[in-house]
Amino acid sequence: MAGAFFRLKSFSPMAMATADTELPLQLPQNVRNSRVLVLGGTGRVGASTATALSKFCPDLQIAIGGRNREKGEAMVATLGRNSRFVEVDVENAKMLEAALRDVDLVVHTAGPFQQTEKCTTAYVDVCDDSNYSQNAKSFKNKAIEANIPAITTAGIYPGVSNVMAAELVRVARDESKCEPERLRFYYYTAGTGGAGPTILATSFLLLGEEVVAYNKGEKLKLKPYSGMLNIDFGKGIGKKDVFLLNLPEVRTAHEILGVPSVSARFGTAPFFWNWGMLALTNLLPMEYFRDRSKVQNLVQLFDPFVRAFDGLAGERVSMRVDLECSNGQNTVGIFSHRRLSQSVGYSTAAFAIAVLEGSTQPGVWFPEEPEGIAVEAREVLLRRAAHGTINFVMNKPPWMVETEPKELGLGIYV
Repeated sequence: MAGAFFRLKSFSPMAMATADTELPLQLPQNVRNSRVLVLGGTGRVGASTATALSKFCPDLQIAIGGRNREKGEAMVATLGRNSRFVEVDVENAKMLEAALRDVDLVVHTAGPFQQTEKCTTAYVDVCDDSNYSQNAKSFKNKAIEANIPAITTAGIYPGVSNVMAAELVRVARDESKCEPERLRFYYYTAGTGGAGPTILATSFLLLGEEVVAYNKGEKLKLKPYSGMLNIDFGKGIGKKDVFLLNLPEVRTAHEILGVPSVSARFGTAPFFWNWGMLALTNLLPMEYFRDRSKVQNLVQLFDPFVRAFDGLAGERVSMRVDLECSNGQNTVGIFSHRRLSQSVGYSTAAFAIAVLEGSTQPGVWFPEEPEGIAVEAREVLLRRAAHGTINFVMNKPPWMVETEPKELGLGIYV
């Protein structure tokens, strides 16, 4: 696949607008009809990604890869004439090889998959596992030799949040001439965000991992779901309690962006789900959450109750990235959407389109690396990912984005 890189006009993220991206996008002629395979395309994240890609770029030829033919054909009917279903199981090498034979880009949205080892097709994955992302990164040299671009952890968080952090750091150094000292990622999702058992299983699995954080360059290992903070996510979301979790962007921001102190926290609503997660970490040993079969049993136990409250909680999602600098300057980026299921699709699609446009160099990269998403392409990626957001601001002081919302109950604010 050959891409064309566009050098964008310089911009000031201090004045970044929240307006929706104008659709459809006009891709370069040589990639306008690219063939994109969405692995896991019958799942919630994959279906959302395929839908977003078709809205952004109607001329793309989208293949829905999955094991469920009925769901796949239903997706094809929704997407229209430029789509097709490909029956594929990522654990079946022959099926996978056949599916990859005729595509320009793979967008992988579900389960472990070492496409980067094959180095045959441009690749984007949605991953929030630290070990998996580092393993994918280990294939960088093979991808460079094969002239193949690939991005790992390219979803909403991690993914868009990494690019937001990279821009906060860049502006601090280049425009404000100050050195970043502390970077904090804060995430909030109401209920399961419409993702059902998928996000529930992920949350339980993270309770089995020690939290890696950095303080003044020192690597710390902390208890999961500890260190509660009450954070104001601004308009449409309000104040939420968030807790420490082990997320890959902490390590990559520390090592790639060179920020001495980095941490990540997550919270949900209704508030008693946070209490439940806290109780589980205190009642059960960490080894329990490292056993996937036991985690699946927990998911089956809690899923009916979580779904019952999902209708009340909604599926709003918000990310807040805070940067503190050596001169006392604090800046914030906030990204909030009413529906996680839509927002993750737009976010993942934004990365896929950036790869098609040629904004990614050969190799395997994290989103905040300039070889992954070129500095000049970050603004466009963030605008595309922010399609439909209720609040999207970058490089503002905290007092300009924080609010005092009215609580309706069950952790829901207006």
